[in-house]
Amino acid sequence: MESAPVIVSPHVIDGGFGAALRMGGFQASPLVFIGTALVIFLLYGFVDLLASGVDRLLSGSPERTVLGALLSLGFSTLVSLGATAFYLAAHDNPQSVSLSSIWHPAPFWNYLAVTILLSLVIAVGFVLFVVPGIIWLLMFAFSPLIVVDRSLGPINAMKESKCIAYGRKWWLLGFFAVLVLVNMLGLLAFAVGLLVSVPVSTLAFVHAYRVLSGKVEPRQADAMLTA
Repeated sequence: MESAPVIVSPHVIDGGFGAALRMGGFQASPLVFIGTALVIFLLYGFVDLLASGVDRLLSGSPERTVLGALLSLGFSTLVSLGATAFYLAAHDNPQSVSLSSIWHPAPFWNYLAVTILLSLVIAVGFVLFVVPGIIWLLMFAFSPLIVVDRSLGPINAMKESKCIAYGRKWWLLGFFAVLVLVNMLGLLAFAVGLLVSVPVSTLAFVHAYRVLSGKVEPRQADAMLTA
């Protein structure tokens, strides 16, 4: 049986959600993380322009074509995969990580497969009165990280994510809400704040994954993650 829901108090927020935000490693190399976030945003913009250019070339209009959609999916997956690899490396070695970590194409097909599966599962869950979608999102959220970190296939990665999240869904729900709030604040800061909020929130997510999966020794501030 899963453990009882945790009653969230200000102390819990500081010792759980806040701990993950503080311990992600952003403070170690803030300029590197801000610069990398900018590069990642620009890469996504380039992918969109490339796909739109192909669409206009083939159809003479902005209407999405099959080739444009495939190019967008392929290149955006490559960027997302690279970003995931970068933040995993950045969490583990924040002072020595470099922009070159973004180039990590080896698990491309597994990453693409887990991304599609995760999207389908969550979409079906939201069709089934929303609540299942939220539960499955929390259950399988770590799957893309696991594909990159442990070189697992999509199904095994989703099974492992389910094991990591077991008994911690209430904590994860609150944690995700905090991450969304952090990025909303970044967006409100004329969107430039996203260059800080996205690295901070992503590193916090990786930190939660590392602690919950037992890959790093939990510190006192991580008590709520391992409770």
